[in-house]
Amino acid sequence: MTHHDAPSFAVSSESFKDGETLPPAQRSGKMRAGGQDESPQLSWSGAPAGTRSYAVTMFDPDAPGRGGFWHWAVLDLPADSTALPAGAGAEGGRLLPPGAQQLKNDGGFRGYLGAAPPPGHGPHRYVFTVHALDVEQSGLDPGTSPATLESKLSPHTLGRGSLTGIYERH
Repeated sequence: MTHHDAPSFAVSSESFKDGETLPPAQRSGKMRAGGQDESPQLSWSGAPAGTRSYAVTMFDPDAPGRGGFWHWAVLDLPADSTALPAGAGAEGGRLLPPGAQQLKNDGGFRGYLGAAPPPGHGPHRYVFTVHALDVEQSGLDPGTSPATLESKLSPHTLGRGSLTGIYERH
């Protein structure tokens, strides 16, 4: 099953609304965009039957350079997960369920890196995707790069849902 025909399910956030500007908390402080690098609250429902775990990613397809920029990747969330609290992407993952792991983002650390488009680059889209998987453990090495994650998850993806936040730095 390719990722284009995986069924969709509902994803929402208390932190921002789909298609709207990301609030300051979800922007980057590390990259001097005036934010707090706090991952948003996320909730999901309606995942396909047979879901045995989830992965959550945040990707900026508008980033300069080839292949966009991966801000966040969480693997091995248990099948009974239906939400992540705001800040779950903190380094060390203390707000994540036991067994979940974060991959290194394109900023080089395991955790959530907030939105930080280059000033004057126009609006960037930040796509948060919840992937419903048919395996309990992704089996991926913690050193896996987020850029290869989608191809590795695709054979196991039963469905996905996503939300998009926008941010432009002037």
